[in-house]
Amino acid sequence: MAIWNPIRNLRKPKTARKYPVPLTMHQLWMVSLSAPVNRDRETSRTTLYPFTRIDDEKARRWLADQWEITSREALAGRLDGLSRSGYRARARLRLGFEPLAWDAGLYVDITRRGFACGLLSEAEAWTALKNIVPAVVRTYGSWKEYAEHYQLGRMVWREGLQSAREADLPAPQEVSDAHLQSLLDPMNKSSPWNMAPWETISHPDRAR
Repeated sequence: MAIWNPIRNLRKPKTARKYPVPLTMHQLWMVSLSAPVNRDRETSRTTLYPFTRIDDEKARRWLADQWEITSREALAGRLDGLSRSGYRARARLRLGFEPLAWDAGLYVDITRRGFACGLLSEAEAWTALKNIVPAVVRTYGSWKEYAEHYQLGRMVWREGLQSAREADLPAPQEVSDAHLQSLLDPMNKSSPWNMAPWETISHPDRAR
């Protein structure tokens, strides 16, 4: 398991320096669909690039290790699968409905990492994110609804991993619950969900 090295990480250039132009409100909203996925301190919530410091290799390694994505073709195939059916089809058997939010969060996260490691251009990444928006907007009416379905999808997915060693399992559900509550907390000024309220995507885009 890799050990987080704050000194080594601080030597890497800041993402905000490489990408100084703030996202528009629509762009921030789209990026924020992946906010539940990552909880670590290196995650960027307000840029297309997924980390606060430039680390293309980390994105490449994660896609290869977690998703077996090592090419543009593999990335396109995975995104297509998540957009069409993903894990939600399996979850329907357990829940009686399909929690799109779980697949949408993964879709946006993978897209951002694909951009970070050069498998997607910036324009291609934004096009990919725009493609998932209509289905998400049709399905949910608030970040709270989105969060609830994300968590249900994650629960079913995690239950399917119970045969794995405990050390290999993702964070317990209560850890993810706490993260989502933080994102939904109206007093949390750093939450991207407060910066870009749910209805943002239904209004004309504007600068932040």
